[in-house]
Amino acid sequence: MRAMILAAGRGKRMRPLTDTCPKPLLEVAGRPLIEYTLERLARAGYERVVINLAHLGEQIRDRLGERYQGLAIDYSPEPPGALETAGGIRQALPLLGVDPFLVINGDVWCDHPLTAPTHLADTAGAAKSLAHLVLVDNPAHHAEGDFGLTNGHVCEDAGARHTFAGIGWYTPALFRNLAPGPRALAPVLREAIRAGRVTGEHHPGVWHDIGTPERLAALDATLRARDQGLM
Repeated sequence: MRAMILAAGRGKRMRPLTDTCPKPLLEVAGRPLIEYTLERLARAGYERVVINLAHLGEQIRDRLGERYQGLAIDYSPEPPGALETAGGIRQALPLLGVDPFLVINGDVWCDHPLTAPTHLADTAGAAKSLAHLVLVDNPAHHAEGDFGLTNGHVCEDAGARHTFAGIGWYTPALFRNLAPGPRALAPVLREAIRAGRVTGEHHPGVWHDIGTPERLAALDATLRARDQGLM
């Protein structure tokens, strides 16, 4: 199985911390965020991971090298002008293979087991589902949520919504016909959702979007308390 960690973002909301350090290397409880994700991928049985690089990306390459706890690491460097999420995934397709793959944001901390769903399209893209998203309860900073979930399918209902966790499994067919260059993920997903080709699940466990220094400090305190047996 293969996975991709999105690590090319500038992390503007984390400044000044990200002026000298890429966001995935910011530390919580004494370790970079990205290492927690890599360990979870290794435990889930993934064999290769692609990491896209842009802002201060060489620091990530220097820190991790080509292998981490049994995971082979490939890098997908991006030009200075951001490719955005879908554009970065499209560029990395030759490294991701022909089977469905996991994509996870480099700035989330989550206790989801990252076990791959079994119902996605085969290598010919013949099945109905093009993607499978993990949704979580809406945090205070995103109370309106992103998507609904009905009978295992992601929808755009205006009723009860959940927040997209930045964790999803995708088939290459979802990105293969995109033109090269910058492309956001949301419009690509919404088109597939309207076609009824995106499934999803609600994860009730722990999830943190590390988007600001305050959230970084809060997660750091939580993990240190856990490690000390205080929670």
